[in-house]
Amino acid sequence: MSTTLTTPEQELRDMVMRQLAWDPQVDATMIGVTNKDGIVTLSGYVDTYAARLAAERSARRLYGVKAVANELVVKLAEERIDPDIAKDALQALANRVDVPRGITVTVRDGHIALGGRVEWNYQRVSAERAVKYLRGVRGVFNNIVVTPTVSPKDVETRIVEALHRHAAIDARRVHVTSEGSRVVLGGFVRSWNERDEAERAAWTAAGVSAVDNRIVVIP
Repeated sequence: MSTTLTTPEQELRDMVMRQLAWDPQVDATMIGVTNKDGIVTLSGYVDTYAARLAAERSARRLYGVKAVANELVVKLAEERIDPDIAKDALQALANRVDVPRGITVTVRDGHIALGGRVEWNYQRVSAERAVKYLRGVRGVFNNIVVTPTVSPKDVETRIVEALHRHAAIDARRVHVTSEGSRVVLGGFVRSWNERDEAERAAWTAAGVSAVDNRIVVIP
């Protein structure tokens, strides 16, 4: 027995499809979209890992999207061997001033796995950003661990202050608790983008090694 989409679900699905078609970084001709209760699933094929990420970003920007299941498969237009990808990845990491030395790279079937330890989350993010757009990459697993040298007792206070300074976040709806250097975010926000902004604000506080984002999106 087939399930019939309600009118709001149909409208949101159509909005996502139009958004993907409008995004210059995405070839939407091979992408399928389904929506159930605000949970959008992307399926089909893209020719680069960058396009896979761009498609997910486009879908998450839309009002009404609560979550995105990205099932897109990267079907490369040009295959590359793993040693060449690894060589380029190491060079890309070496060229970044915001990535410390000691980051390890493992490549298998075009998938890059990053390892090592850093003091700040921005260094972890920068390492991933340095390699995920390389030619021939199918995916990136970021296994870099954030191990801050200091864990301030006022981590929770700093995050709350950061949320209140952020114009895009209604801080009254976000709850912050800390367990040492691990932070848990709760509450609810109006959009997926606002949820992401709250998590980014939490990561900017000194001493944070992990963020557990439990914020619920309620459009």
